[in-house]
Amino acid sequence: MAVDHYENFPVASILLPARLRPAVEAIYAFARSADDLADEGDATPAGRLAALDDYRLALDRIEHGRPADSPLFTALTQVIAQYRLPLQPFRDLLSAFSQDVVTTRYADFTSLLDYCRRSANPVGTLMLHLYDAASPQNLRDSDAICSALQLINFWQDVAIDWQKQRIYVPQQDMRRYGVSETDIAAATSDHSWQALMRFEVERARILIESGAPLARRLPGRIGWELRLVIQGGLRILERIEMVDYDVFRRRPQLHANDWLRMAWRATQMQ
Repeated sequence: MAVDHYENFPVASILLPARLRPAVEAIYAFARSADDLADEGDATPAGRLAALDDYRLALDRIEHGRPADSPLFTALTQVIAQYRLPLQPFRDLLSAFSQDVVTTRYADFTSLLDYCRRSANPVGTLMLHLYDAASPQNLRDSDAICSALQLINFWQDVAIDWQKQRIYVPQQDMRRYGVSETDIAAATSDHSWQALMRFEVERARILIESGAPLARRLPGRIGWELRLVIQGGLRILERIEMVDYDVFRRRPQLHANDWLRMAWRATQMQ
């Protein structure tokens, strides 16, 4: 799970209980390495898809109780068995990574959310299973938070994604606000772009806030972890607004004073 793509994965968090760290590290290793197969190096698209298919076959081996053929999947097999983790979230991640190989544009918000459902939501699902808290209500709120965090990452990284020849801003929204790919290529931050990003930022804010009650329901460390994750996403949205949506020249990032603000806000989530 590439760090720049899944910044909110709590693999190194001091709030993560020590007993869960090996499990989280095994899941992280699977997702990061699979994401790298789809996005890094010089492999051809066909080669990337074939490598991801090998991961699918490894998941099939786990499902049918056959021995793993690599240290990565040996560790993952143990974690899946110990915590009775569902395999579908892992398969969803592979589906999203494969989509990254072949899809560089999204027609509308519905298709983008479907991508988020497979690229981001599985992380929250697996974490809830690790904490034995995967109730239907918790899963719904987790999906909202994870999808919103993925959207926030997209809005933050428009310029970076353009360098990879990708645009995650829905084409329908771009047409609605009169923004073209030429504008993105030229890093044009005019009134049309600002209106488009204002709309996308608010949509992400509404989505993450809709899932925020989950952080108040979950007890102990996981609740505080999630509070900070939510506040981090909200703070990035504020940072985007503070630069007048010009994410081309001033990529919004969190600084030390932001973490203090986030910690304070996390304590106020009632």
